[in-house]
Amino acid sequence: MSVFAYRGRTASGIITGEVEADDRMTVVAQLRAKGVVATAVRERAPRFGALGSWRTRRRKAKDKHLAIYTRQFSTMIDAGLPIVQCLTILSEQSESKVLRTVTNGIARDVEGGSTLADAYRKHPRTFQDLYVNMLQAGEAAGILDIVLQRLATYIEKAASLKRKVKSAMVYPSTIISVAVLVIIFMMTFVIPTFATMFAQLGADLPLPTAIVLAMSEFTRRYILLIVAALTGFVFGVRAFYRTDRGSQIIDRLMLKIPVVGTLVQKVAVARFTRTLGTLVAAGVPILEGLRITARSAGNRVVEASVMQAREAVTAGRPLSEPLRTAPVFPPMVTHMISVGESTGSLDQMLSKIADFYDDEVDSAVSALMSLLEPVMIVILGVIIGGLVVALYLPIFKIVTLIK
Repeated sequence: MSVFAYRGRTASGIITGEVEADDRMTVVAQLRAKGVVATAVRERAPRFGALGSWRTRRRKAKDKHLAIYTRQFSTMIDAGLPIVQCLTILSEQSESKVLRTVTNGIARDVEGGSTLADAYRKHPRTFQDLYVNMLQAGEAAGILDIVLQRLATYIEKAASLKRKVKSAMVYPSTIISVAVLVIIFMMTFVIPTFATMFAQLGADLPLPTAIVLAMSEFTRRYILLIVAALTGFVFGVRAFYRTDRGSQIIDRLMLKIPVVGTLVQKVAVARFTRTLGTLVAAGVPILEGLRITARSAGNRVVEASVMQAREAVTAGRPLSEPLRTAPVFPPMVTHMISVGESTGSLDQMLSKIADFYDDEVDSAVSALMSLLEPVMIVILGVIIGGLVVALYLPIFKIVTLIK
């Protein structure tokens, strides 16, 4: 999130101000929704230090708390409570401190005459574009309680999808971390003991043993340099991924990795169809829905495909046509979207696709875990076993000579 200073033109004259957003295009879109034509948008330098950045980051609520918050809001609206009273109750009883603080400010804005969507739009870190646009559509159509129910369901299913992806990454990450720690421990503490013993014997060492001893010596001497290099590599990859070119290259490579690429594709399709289906069902215009969906895709290849589809829809073509040329969308998905467009039930068809691919993600995660377990065991066995055999080769040689 960055702070942008803007200058804009309204029916009453020129106005200036600041807004927090991800990029300039988001600022222009937010101002346009308020009836402001942006004439100048400039990113401001950060005015806070590390503490300010930390406070900004922590203004994002957990998915679990946001889903409960949204469902409670819907229930109170359905019961006929005034919106300000609903917001006041939410600001007092929400489990999340972030939501309590933000909702308190939203209640004051609404009480002061602001629309609900405009009040929520002031907190983009906590409530994303999808949330705000659905609120705006619900207000305009008079179905705010129904829209909030759909939002809560969307947040819950999106959180479930995120948990599935994380569960697929926990096992290999844990095994790799433990393996690295074990190898470093052996190289630093165990192998030097054998090196001292072999030096006292004064015999010629087998080549595998000599290589292992040299690696151990290198590790002991340059352990800090190795740790610094690994840390720099991780941060370098993360910094590269934050760039446009870097994220495009890495996301494209992720889609080409066997098994992993299939999982990434299915997650992207499930997220795309779930997000767009929820927005269309709430009455959000298709072009705005595609813009929001592209930004929340989580993969630059998918984002580029969705934005190309948006341009085609702007030109009057059906959504399914440009998606057919995108390699990330399987034929079944584009055919079902085409049927949904033809029958006027695009939102229902997108929801069915999302449900199907949620199950497919489960299957892909299971397949990935089934493949990773034996592969990780073999790799660890080869590494640890190789070290042990290399250390015991001289001992076997000495025993043979004694006999």
